[in-house]
Amino acid sequence: MSLLKEKTVAVIYGGRSAEREVSLESGAGVAQALINKGYQVVKIDLYGEDEKFDPVKQLMDTEFDIAFIALHGGEGEDGRVQALLDMLEKPYTGSLPLASGFAMDKALTKRYWQGLGIPTPNYLCFSAEPDVDQINEEMSYPLIIKPSREGSTIGISKVNDQSELKAALEDAKRYDSDVLVEEFVSGAEFTVTIIDDVAYAPIGLKPAQGHALYDYEAKYLADDTQYLLPCGLSDDLELEVQALALDAYQSLNCRGWGRVDIMQTAEGDFTVLEVNTSPGMTSHSLVPMAAAYADISYDELVEMIIESAWQDCVGVS
Repeated sequence: MSLLKEKTVAVIYGGRSAEREVSLESGAGVAQALINKGYQVVKIDLYGEDEKFDPVKQLMDTEFDIAFIALHGGEGEDGRVQALLDMLEKPYTGSLPLASGFAMDKALTKRYWQGLGIPTPNYLCFSAEPDVDQINEEMSYPLIIKPSREGSTIGISKVNDQSELKAALEDAKRYDSDVLVEEFVSGAEFTVTIIDDVAYAPIGLKPAQGHALYDYEAKYLADDTQYLLPCGLSDDLELEVQALALDAYQSLNCRGWGRVDIMQTAEGDFTVLEVNTSPGMTSHSLVPMAAAYADISYDELVEMIIESAWQDCVGVS
């Protein structure tokens, strides 16, 4: 029996980001999977329903040996909770604070990738009021507008012409002070799960009917979104996508597990959108789907992630 089953695993979930509801569902699933596998579990709904809750006190007042981070967006994915756990000397799943914060900031990540030669769509980023004239001069419609530091495609819009630009910029700024204006890639979309530096089979994504993008509703609410496994690419192209995803993931020094989103251009080339260091674990989520395709059940997947984190951080099995 794993020594970790004699310890207590804290499932940290909830939080106060725009992805709170998704995180609550992910956390409930993860906690149940750990219980099913014989682990001792304590659940921590970070902040609960009250933003006056003190997350430091919540974590310090809870007895646990290792944390499974099931937070999405906000302080749970940008490195702050990871840094707090480091200060408390508690091991945890997923990437370290610097890698988490780096991956969360899409504009910073894209700038870094461009320097490394990792393909990513062209973009502009605005920390102050977006310059509409600059956008019209330097970019071509259609465009994708999104918050630079948000997940689950929250605040994202496709803009077909200048008449739609102002509303999309205002919507993105509701979620983050930094707004990303990105070249729209019209080709196929793929996502690649990575666990312990192994890239799993790419999933092809076809948004639900009536959705131009694989947005929040298509991800979590719609029942007619299509997930293609196999993804429809040739074996050689699948390997190319997996290699690109792993390069992008490792370039940020990510660890443990994550998910990389990739587009294929009209010319057939592949380009990286972003790395998610704390992916969803809901019934609609992509990481469990990729694991299932590899004959790994949801409960086995959760156990893989927590055991790997224990071995990485503590050095025992």
